[in-house]
Amino acid sequence: MELDAFRNGKGKGKIIMLTAYDYQIARILDEAGIDLILVGDSLGMVVQGHMDTRSVTMEDMIYHTQSVARGAKKTPIIVDIPINCDETPKDALENARRLLKAGAHGVKIEGNKPEVIEALLKEGIPVMGHLGLLPQTAPSYRLKGKQPDEAEKIFQDALEVDKLGVFSIVLECIPEGLARRITEAVGAPTIGIGAGKYCDGQVLVINDMLGLDLSFTPKYLKRYTNLNQIIKEAVGKFKEEVKNGKYPDEEHTYQ
Repeated sequence: MELDAFRNGKGKGKIIMLTAYDYQIARILDEAGIDLILVGDSLGMVVQGHMDTRSVTMEDMIYHTQSVARGAKKTPIIVDIPINCDETPKDALENARRLLKAGAHGVKIEGNKPEVIEALLKEGIPVMGHLGLLPQTAPSYRLKGKQPDEAEKIFQDALEVDKLGVFSIVLECIPEGLARRITEAVGAPTIGIGAGKYCDGQVLVINDMLGLDLSFTPKYLKRYTNLNQIIKEAVGKFKEEVKNGKYPDEEHTYQ
């Protein structure tokens, strides 16, 4: 799958990306026709129950990439290289190749790591950048780029990452004005999460937009349904019918 098409298609329509961590969700997203699937290291929180992404290993990412690849037959799959796995170009290349073998079509690198990104691109491995809030290394999850010096650093990082040739850049939790400035300045399409409407696309964590964890309430998050409530209601009904002898009934019993 040719990911350069996203860079070449900047400004020709919004890019839709969502995360997936398993076969069934990947299959649904594939059938729904979204543009990109991200196997994010956010799985550390929404799948494994950790407080952050820093416990996620390469083995975790490979396992979930394989699962997603079985479900997504048309949609390009981008995978996070987890923390401490792209410290050197050599490490990044080795681990990126493992992810491609598992079913990824490209990898995402957090932060401005020019030597790493350049090494991957030189070997023909598509790279998605990620600037703004960097969950792998951030001491806390907060808006980035509010102060002028911090905003300028993010802007300059975006210019440098773009110049290297990434096919897109995720902008996480930065002011809308800064995201707009970056989007207008770079050749790669920007994909926002908490970065406003001027980005070239948007991404959300699937568990968040489906309302599985109601305690997670960042300003940028819009829930499109409430699976927490729907699942609880279904489980409650199953529990009641089993207790009352209504399930299994004749319709659901082999004779």
